[in-house]
Amino acid sequence: MTFARGDLLWLLLVAPAVAAAAAWLWRRRLSALAAWAARSLWSRLALDVGKRRIATSVASLALAVLAVAAALTEPRWGTIEETVEREGVDVVFVLDSSLSMAADDAKPDRMAVGRNLVRRLTHRLPGHRVALVQAEGEGLVLAPLTVDSAVIDLLLDTILPASLPTPGTLIRPALERAVALFPPENQKHRAIVLVSDGEDHSGKADEWIQLLEEAGAEIFALGVGSPQGSPIRLPGSDAYKQDKDGRVVVSKLNEELMERLARETGGLYLRASSLGADLEPIVAAIDSMERRSIDGQILSTLAQRFQWPLGAGILALFLHLGTAPLRPAKEHS
Repeated sequence: MTFARGDLLWLLLVAPAVAAAAAWLWRRRLSALAAWAARSLWSRLALDVGKRRIATSVASLALAVLAVAAALTEPRWGTIEETVEREGVDVVFVLDSSLSMAADDAKPDRMAVGRNLVRRLTHRLPGHRVALVQAEGEGLVLAPLTVDSAVIDLLLDTILPASLPTPGTLIRPALERAVALFPPENQKHRAIVLVSDGEDHSGKADEWIQLLEEAGAEIFALGVGSPQGSPIRLPGSDAYKQDKDGRVVVSKLNEELMERLARETGGLYLRASSLGADLEPIVAAIDSMERRSIDGQILSTLAQRFQWPLGAGILALFLHLGTAPLRPAKEHS
């Protein structure tokens, strides 16, 4: 047996104190009655004094106090097994890590803003399963679907611009990896959050959309950067990327592509040009999606048994109220 409120166990000491106080009061009352009239006259004065009834009254009052005090400590014993189901949506974050994400038209740069957006969304979507895929010239699964968003939080800091062996920006391989992470038995409850500047060099958006539609996945696109664009600073250098003719390359946010992906898959597009971008529309849209059971576990807990002492206390209180130590004596003919 354990007590949820062990700090209240001292209340059990109130019961003997109440019993002692009640016994003392009855002793004083009987002494006062004896001083007023001799005991031999009590029956003539129509007084029926029952010592057993007095003892019953005192004992039942003390028992009522003891039982209520015990109930307040919330005693627990006996094991109860309960299956707890978690319902939510499967959300895969696809974060673009191509070199263009080093552009600084989103302050401090696109990559920092992208990591921040994913981190904020994982914190705003508790109860859902989340996964992380890095997108560059290839797609790399960093974390499969999990209910532990802290895993995503840790892995985000490892993503840097142009950090995968295959350079370039190809979104389709990452989307294929993302779709493969969803459980095959159900084509609902699937969301892909694509965080990118939309600069893809394949030009095969129709194929991506067909892939997503067949998988039943909705794209929630976050466009990082600006349509005006910005030069791309090379990692670890103050120099900027140049084309083959020596001209500085300006990377621009491809909003048309990002908007189309979101629109044709039933999702939502938002431009995110700063760390403080408002994510509420995407959070609300994902939260409103149909949910399914994504995790279940059996919990063993001790059953609360405060009802037993409380019931005993109520019965003892009724017994106390129904006991009349002093009552009119029966008339004798």
